[in-house]
Amino acid sequence: MKARMNNPVMVIPEALQALMAVAKAAGKGGLPPQTALLVHLRASQINGCGLCVDMHSRELKKAGAPDERIYGVAAWRESPYFTDAERAALALAEAATRLADRPESVSDEIWDAAARHFDERAMASLLLEIALINAWNRLNATSRQPAGSVPV
Repeated sequence: MKARMNNPVMVIPEALQALMAVAKAAGKGGLPPQTALLVHLRASQINGCGLCVDMHSRELKKAGAPDERIYGVAAWRESPYFTDAERAALALAEAATRLADRPESVSDEIWDAAARHFDERAMASLLLEIALINAWNRLNATSRQPAGSVPV
């Protein structure tokens, strides 16, 4: 597979710097790092971003996640490998990634489940992580950035 163009953030490096600054700030919100990576992987699967699915799978592996957790993300509802907090984060990530797929984009039930596990600061971090991965997915999938092109 060949990219349609150079990655947009390489064409406009100030955009890369801005996205990285938001990522750095989000990382200070108290969300467990593996939870952020699980959310990144799930949103990337939904959005069909091969580069991000590949990269975040490898990041999870490097962070010590067992293969079962990595493989199970696509079917997390039926997989026993996730905590209640991770399940709430994955449900919120799915709803926020698929905003137009239902009349109420993010239901109170999904929101309340996440809010039971994450304080306001961690919830802010989670929402920023979801927004960021969706931005990255849209940049990478639209310009067809190939899987494996980002070292981990």
